Amino acid sequence: MQQFIEFVQANLILSLVWVGLVVALILSVIKQKTALYKIITPSDATILVNREKGVFVDVRSRDEYRAGHIAGALHVLAKDIKANNAAEIEKHKSDPIILVCKTGQTAIESANALAKAGFENVNVLKDGLISWNEANLPLIRSKKKK
Repeated sequence: MQQFIEFVQANLILSLVWVGLVVALILSVIKQKTALYKIITPSDATILVNREKGVFVDVRSRDEYRAGHIAGALHVLAKDIKANNAAEIEKHKSDPIILVCKTGQTAIESANALAKAGFENVNVLKDGLISWNEANLPLIRSKKKK
């Protein structure tokens, strides 16, 4: 124990950095466990859709959606979800909702908004379409209007 105290005294900045990292890690785990949504993998998402009538909701821009989206995904802009203006997904309030964006970050904000709006089973696709593509799962590409 004496050696530990001597180390901390001799390396105060390093010790504070380690304490900060441990606290940040603990807070991150607590936040993830108490979130109103779940982060799921592409395989978990396909199971939800196939077995429990899950619905993909793509929150990217219109151009990104047309460039490639998951088959059957509803397109609802993130700003519409935040403004509680997403009538097309209201009928799926009790179904599993899987929010999809490019990297998984924008979908988290939308997941919080949907959970607060009363949606019962809100999920976010981990790492968004990046993980979907890495799993070699198919995308539907919309034809451009001429």
